[in-house]
Amino acid sequence: MALRFMRLAPRQHDRGGFCCGVEALDIYLQQQAGQHQRQGIATTHVLIDDTTSARILGYLSLAAAQLHPHDLQPADRKRLPAYPIPAARVGRLAVSAQHQGEGYGRLLLGHAVNSALSLRERLGVRVLVVDAKDEHAAMFYKTYGFQPTTETALTLYLPLGSG
Repeated sequence: MALRFMRLAPRQHDRGGFCCGVEALDIYLQQQAGQHQRQGIATTHVLIDDTTSARILGYLSLAAAQLHPHDLQPADRKRLPAYPIPAARVGRLAVSAQHQGEGYGRLLLGHAVNSALSLRERLGVRVLVVDAKDEHAAMFYKTYGFQPTTETALTLYLPLGSG
């Protein structure tokens, strides 16, 4: 079993067979992800096993974003301009119900961070932003260093370094 990431290929990947247990995330992959990718709104990255490359084990979508400096924690605001800073956004992240608890969410998030760091080398990207679906999802992101933009918001960010 060799896991790998690739961009969603709607005709190659079995989107209809994906079920994560959250209807909105399933519907996004099945009905909107391909369209958003074609329109340049977001890219969808799928985690697959090379032996069954049509089956999607998990996915995430990434898009360009911006964050106002006042939304950052005080320590992360230092020496930043007063206007919105560039960001990458994890729009959706889901793992197939039959593979939850196997560490694939961590792999997907790692891929998102690596993608944002790669973008940072070619384009200004200061933070990775995510809008957590609920408090449980927010705790997942906080485990990996994401910080809330405010004490009550489910919008979280991960600084991508200052140098």
